Amino acid sequence: MSSTEVKPRKLSKAEIKFREAFERLKVGKPTILPKGTMLSQNNVAKETGVDPSALRRTRFPELVAEIQAWIEENKEDLVQKTPRQMVLAQRSRNRDLNEQIKALKEQRDNALSTLIDAQRSIVELTLENEKLKARVPAINASRLQ
Repeated sequence: MSSTEVKPRKLSKAEIKFREAFERLKVGKPTILPKGTMLSQNNVAKETGVDPSALRRTRFPELVAEIQAWIEENKEDLVQKTPRQMVLAQRSRNRDLNEQIKALKEQRDNALSTLIDAQRSIVELTLENEKLKARVPAINASRLQ
């Protein structure tokens, strides 16, 4: 073995259990904690079935660093809203959609009004054109020569 090769370190049984709990919480399928439980260092320990103080940075520095890095990368996804916040957010979305519907109806009505005005003008101009054509006598092109 050369001096540059890194020996894989042997994981303890406790670290293996912590890692399994970490993976279960990442995919949202805990076995001990309720589904939907947020991932945290304490919850990884609880999902393992031990006291949260058992998962310490001094004993498992790599695992704790991985947990903290995963939490930092996924912090927007982890923010859970209370039922009241979800209801308020839904109401806000509904209000925005209703305002958008109202604005679109106004645009439709304005476009329809413009179309009707244009059609009325076309009919009026067509009638005027017919009247003017009727007033002009037929021109005999052969007499002009």
